[in-house]
Amino acid sequence: MKRFESVTGGTASHSTRLPNNGNQVAGFKPLMWFTTLLLAAVVAGCGNGVTDPVLGGGGATGLPTVTAVTPVNNDTGVPINRKITATFSEPMAPIASANFTLTCASPCVNPTGTVALDVTKRIATYTPAANLAPTQLYTATITTGAKSLATGRTLASSKVWSFTTGTAVVSMIPPRVTLTVPATATPPTTNVVTNTTISAVFSKDMYPATLVSPATNFTVTCAAPCVSPAGAVSYDVGSKTAVYTPTAALKASTTYTATITTAAMDLIGNALAGNQATLPNNYVWTFTTAAGPVVAAPVTVLSTSISPAAAAVGVCPDASINATFTVPSGLRMDPATVNTTTFTVTGPGSTVVTAASVLLDVATGRTATFTTSAALTNGVTYTATIKSGASGVKDMAIPANAMVSDYTWSFTAGPATGVCAPPVVIVNLGKASTFGMAASAGVTNTNTAPITHINGDVVLTATPTCNAVAVDNVGGFGLCGSNGSTPTINGTVITPVYPDTTTATAIMNDLRAAFLSITPPAGPPAAGSLTANVNLPAGTTLGGVPGSALVQGTNYFVANSYQSTTTILVTGDLTLDAQGNPNAVFVFQSSGSVGTAAGAPGACTPSTCAHTRILLVGGAKASNVWWQAGTDATLELYSEFQGNILASRTIAMKTGATSCGRLLAGAFTSGQFTFDSNIVSVPGQPFAPPAGYSTICQ
Repeated sequence: MKRFESVTGGTASHSTRLPNNGNQVAGFKPLMWFTTLLLAAVVAGCGNGVTDPVLGGGGATGLPTVTAVTPVNNDTGVPINRKITATFSEPMAPIASANFTLTCASPCVNPTGTVALDVTKRIATYTPAANLAPTQLYTATITTGAKSLATGRTLASSKVWSFTTGTAVVSMIPPRVTLTVPATATPPTTNVVTNTTISAVFSKDMYPATLVSPATNFTVTCAAPCVSPAGAVSYDVGSKTAVYTPTAALKASTTYTATITTAAMDLIGNALAGNQATLPNNYVWTFTTAAGPVVAAPVTVLSTSISPAAAAVGVCPDASINATFTVPSGLRMDPATVNTTTFTVTGPGSTVVTAASVLLDVATGRTATFTTSAALTNGVTYTATIKSGASGVKDMAIPANAMVSDYTWSFTAGPATGVCAPPVVIVNLGKASTFGMAASAGVTNTNTAPITHINGDVVLTATPTCNAVAVDNVGGFGLCGSNGSTPTINGTVITPVYPDTTTATAIMNDLRAAFLSITPPAGPPAAGSLTANVNLPAGTTLGGVPGSALVQGTNYFVANSYQSTTTILVTGDLTLDAQGNPNAVFVFQSSGSVGTAAGAPGACTPSTCAHTRILLVGGAKASNVWWQAGTDATLELYSEFQGNILASRTIAMKTGATSCGRLLAGAFTSGQFTFDSNIVSVPGQPFAPPAGYSTICQ
């Protein structure tokens, strides 16, 4: 997963919508604040931005800072034909090319380029004059010559970060919209609150200038006699989110159409691949507002929705710190307001803990996670603070609701036993992350209604066929046998010749690397790198009768890595509990196959269900659930599956089965994909299981 580096050396979500409100920490005494200011001024004057990796510090008060960059620090495989961006805490004066540079070690020749600010003056984009060198380490630097537009004051300190380019492959994969608010749905979403903003999350880093200006690139309209709303567009770098903010609440009981045009481009220059008939195309969705406005209500944080709990002791030093917000129904939090200035953690003497990231959960829009840049210190008590008021966290209402008062709680690091639970691997899909399915031996699909639908991209290698007929090599499945069996897709079909001769292979190489990263060292099919923390019995059957008592290791699992040396079969209900941590990761390894028991269609109740389900609770997300199949995977009749399957060989979906998560076949050897009236959704896309409990795959 790619992240965006914060001014403290980690990652943060920051937007062009709101000004940065400084980095003072609540609770600083006047003398301490003054001392800190003097020290920061000395550091800035010396050009030394180095801080302690855990108990770090911020820039001098009142000076502009760099809050996010792309590519992130130490990123690898960066396309050679992309731009480099930096987001500032306030509008900046024009930045000379000498103050935003890109360098590399000899014999590499330092590139030249141009620097431009977007219309908000907060995001600077460096455009190289030519493609960068492949597999080369580059260092980007923004010097203290960069100045605030309003005050003329220079950066608190120079910003320096590095990244490494990939091979000499020019990336041509277009960006896609992965999630919208209000949701994209068929039929269109109804009962939308009238005082909401409209937003879209993208699969790739976008070029802000193509979204923020001109305003015609992201519009919201309605049919006469309704008057289309006026509004402004902003772009939040950390969450890849474009937000349309109407100047006033929308009209009640009215249908609106939101459109993002192909003028919206990623940082490489690829035009948006929307949801229309041809590529590239616009992304268009409609929604209907509710009969009345939402009653304004302050944002709150409940004591039961924080992790670690207040006054907790023995907290694992590398645990993430989470808080879930309560907002009026139909609204989400504004990702631009959830960042390193509004969610802080302090140690002894109010010393600021450096954040590796402060991010809002994109899928739900209500859970903020603070991840430290290094482990906390055993025995030390820490205080987390979420800032309120005009400069604090807010929801996306019009006007925005804020918290009335700061929310703070304390906990003590250092597990009582002296040992934390073993960490679970974070799986990096690389270029395969937007793909709903992959196959190296073609696709077969029936013409039974409803026809199979895929929300996400598809990659086919070695045998790019559908029902033994070559796909069209222009982004679709083609005729697929000319019998009405062609799957519908909200995405692009990538092949060995489309969009070029290298992209499909690069994607499958990343898929294979991800597959091996969650494969046991002993295999099969080959030596991997993940030793599971928990061994499951041979011939493992997981799940239980709906409504039955939850038993760890049988029908209930918490985040960890689990291994079966034979097969894994899921039957009935299987509950995966993130225990309040939206970043919790589950890994299930099978030396043989992964499968589900066959069922029947129909609605489920708390005590009965005719088909297999995977239930995600406690903030668990399908995007963080991984199933490694040493051989094949089969999702039987009407199964509701959650999680990503990486199968060595084939994947088959029987009639009515649905999947929230990626299904990637042929991860190690030749593998086919078989469909029969199914739905496959990449996390962030619409998800509609036959008797489902979720409308958006998370």
